[in-house]
Amino acid sequence: MDPHIPFRRLFDRAREAGGHGLVAGAAGLFRRGLDFVLPPVCSQCRIPVAEPHSLCAACWADLRLIERPYCEQLGIPFGYDLGPGALSAEAIADPPPFDKARAAVLYEGMAAELVHRLKYQDRTELGRLIGRLTARAGTDLFPRAGLIVPVPLHPSRLLTRKFNQSQLIAAELGRQCGLPVDPLALARVKATDRQVGLNPRERAENVAGAFRVPPAAKARIAGTHILLVDDVLTTGATVKAATRALKRGGAAAVDVITFARVAAAGTLHI
Repeated sequence: MDPHIPFRRLFDRAREAGGHGLVAGAAGLFRRGLDFVLPPVCSQCRIPVAEPHSLCAACWADLRLIERPYCEQLGIPFGYDLGPGALSAEAIADPPPFDKARAAVLYEGMAAELVHRLKYQDRTELGRLIGRLTARAGTDLFPRAGLIVPVPLHPSRLLTRKFNQSQLIAAELGRQCGLPVDPLALARVKATDRQVGLNPRERAENVAGAFRVPPAAKARIAGTHILLVDDVLTTGATVKAATRALKRGGAAAVDVITFARVAAAGTLHI
């Protein structure tokens, strides 16, 4: 394991618990000392950088950021500007239950590597970086939202993985935009198969009825505009099923934000 990682995790806990005053000052001293002994490095290639949980210029350039123009509802990037409020063919043919979906980057190359390392190599510290990058896509969603809710894992999957990557991303989003995060507002009650390799119809069937709002959470989401967080958007089957459950549970509206998305549903490769 990279020697930076356990010490960086220790610093992050100290900083987040520090609050203000003497404890925060001690955390700041610890940070400066840590930067001297183990300078922060790029989260991808490990060369020195100015700040922890960041990318070097070369790795940053390998990300394909999603910028306007894109579908106003699904966030699918357009090749050229179709005018304000333009919708994609997918949004017109099959309107989603959520209001808007946004993603920071296309799911390819560097972005795919970051997601894979977070989920399957226990690189949980990447949740901070991915959350910061995801926040870039939320500028028109944050003012509308009252609560951030991560897409949950089924308890059996959580037992195997030990963490929920969407919850890590959501926690950083909350730090970035100041919104509360409620990881218990939505539960996954069906142990679904992995979505990898399934076609769009199979994905939708796989997650049908997979989510519900626990009775204890209904008062917290009642009448609230929810910002639903996931790591990657492909066909949208998972976030659509989660959105329907949130609305049945009393949410007023739901927007979706993810770190990455495929360019269109026909380009599935995860």
